[in-house]
Amino acid sequence: LAPRIAMASFLAFLVGSFVNAYVMSRMKIQSGGRNFSARAIMSTVYGETADSLIFFPLALGGVVPLKELPVLIISQVILKTLYEILVLPVTIRVVKAAKRHEGEDAYDNDINYSIWKVFSL
Repeated sequence: LAPRIAMASFLAFLVGSFVNAYVMSRMKIQSGGRNFSARAIMSTVYGETADSLIFFPLALGGVVPLKELPVLIISQVILKTLYEILVLPVTIRVVKAAKRHEGEDAYDNDINYSIWKVFSL
């Protein structure tokens, strides 16, 4: 079961991280850089939803009863989002300090979000 869980975790992490970054990026452009807290929370909801939708069925499908998977998925998304909300004051300070240190605030204008671009690196 360990290799199955490891592979499910890795795939879920890749997809969830991409979704989180994509949502954060698109929301920043749409909001003109405002509403960082809303962007952080919403990107977490989307990213963790994608992560959980992939992880639990792949890692625990056939081991845990099918009717239990939605409970696990929803619980995971809620807990991770609550954690994001709790650490948000720290995140805000770190982001502000990084922007101040770097002297810039990046926007992902004209970005190609295609995952297939990784093969041309």
